[in-house]
Amino acid sequence: MIPLHELLFFVLAALVLVISPGPNMIYLISKSITQGKKSGLISLAGVVCGFMFHIIMVSFGLTAVLLAVPVAYTVLKTLGTVYLLFLAYQAVKPRSKNIFEVDKNSPHDGTKKLFTVGFLTSALNPKVAVFYLSFFPQFIKPEYGSVLLQSFELGIVQVFVSFSVNFIIVLTAAKVAAFFSNNPFWVKIQKWFMAGVLTYLAVKMALSKAK
Repeated sequence: MIPLHELLFFVLAALVLVISPGPNMIYLISKSITQGKKSGLISLAGVVCGFMFHIIMVSFGLTAVLLAVPVAYTVLKTLGTVYLLFLAYQAVKPRSKNIFEVDKNSPHDGTKKLFTVGFLTSALNPKVAVFYLSFFPQFIKPEYGSVLLQSFELGIVQVFVSFSVNFIIVLTAAKVAAFFSNNPFWVKIQKWFMAGVLTYLAVKMALSKAK
């Protein structure tokens, strides 16, 4: 088992990761506001499973292989970049809907789609894998016992921190819907800001290099 003082430091690192704006947070806020808390929680379940995907890959050493093979890394990175750019276009395309406007009469994504997109948003982000590969080795030591069990221990802690923070985000995100629905000017700013953030994340991801 990993000593408590080192585990607490890891918790801090995991907290910094989850509160940093990224695709996961943007997607959860969007779905929570446009479709309600239930849809946000379903999306969150998908995001958490995406984290579990990376944790399993890291724990068994597969992610190290993925990042060591330029072609494999490039494929994953390209998929993530294209997806972010698609979301950016969706935000500002002609007649695009305001993501902060809850329209109960419009078709909503089903449970399967919400979960799947949440999973892909998390799983197709190579930066998550890089985070795990960068931090896990700093806390895992043979003298603490099974390396595999230590890896899963860190993974469970990270998922708990991520779920807790994102759960709060999902529950509070819908409260800003009324403000934006009553202020059209800020809606336009929000759309272009959202598209700008997504595009920045896409470019940053595209320029990232395998480690």
